[in-house]
Amino acid sequence: MDSRTEPADSVAESASEPEPPDAAIPAAAPRDATARAQPRPDPRADPGPRPDDIAARPPLLRELLLVVGLFVVYKAGRLLATGRTDEAFANARRVWGWERSLHLPGEGAVQGTLLHSDTLVHLANTYYATVHFPATVAFLVWLYLRRPAHYVWARRVLALVTAAALVGHLAFPLAPPRLLAEAGLVDTGQVYGPTVYGAHPAADTLANQFAAMPSLHFGWALMVAIGLIAATRSRLRALWLLHPLLTLLVIVGTANHYWLDAIVATALLCVALAVVHPPHRAVTTAKAGRGRAYAEAPVRDLPELVGAGR
Repeated sequence: MDSRTEPADSVAESASEPEPPDAAIPAAAPRDATARAQPRPDPRADPGPRPDDIAARPPLLRELLLVVGLFVVYKAGRLLATGRTDEAFANARRVWGWERSLHLPGEGAVQGTLLHSDTLVHLANTYYATVHFPATVAFLVWLYLRRPAHYVWARRVLALVTAAALVGHLAFPLAPPRLLAEAGLVDTGQVYGPTVYGAHPAADTLANQFAAMPSLHFGWALMVAIGLIAATRSRLRALWLLHPLLTLLVIVGTANHYWLDAIVATALLCVALAVVHPPHRAVTTAKAGRGRAYAEAPVRDLPELVGAGR
């Protein structure tokens, strides 16, 4: 009788033995360690183009034809303003007088700084001749590849500003300060090189030297900075404004433009930005990025909650 009851008693004792309270914790520990080991996403990192951005990307061939066509029309339109030498110099004297009436700083102050060093003035001429167009093209290419929606916005703004500038060049031919005797400035391109203009403006068939106002050098540079600030998330993106600032000092210091040329270009850009609205982005701030990062982070297991119902 006792031999038959011993197995039952052993089973009863085994069944009544309580389970250790921490038995489930080791299973949760590896998941908690894995969660801590995974880095949280950086909200300022470039996530690349989103699906809605990619859908907004226009066909490449059409964009190439459009941009090249606009550039050809602009160059042809600028050349239509050639041969108006007397009018261009009369307007230059008016602009020079307006600047003195407005008490704007003299362009000669900037040029005097450059002329202290042959190397410095040569660098300024090189910047004027080589950075303007390639920087704008690189800006548009990057937007097309990485921020298609912003590319469409920026291209429309640049096209509008350029069209308005062409009208200004035709309606108000203007000789640059380097050609105006009253300004007393040096044509740094001709003296120190390099230059993109011929020595005789009236005979220059490659460029219209009487299209100083507004300054597309400055207008495009300012739009490049604004576009990159709008399309990126870095805390240092405001440094892109150094590009238009340096461009302004270069165009004035080399006597290719007046201060008023840059002011008019800025006004035209402001109008274009008011007319062409930028794309709406679902996440544009670091705060929203941090919220997404926390939402995507894995949920950690809390040991103190394991077995709380026991």
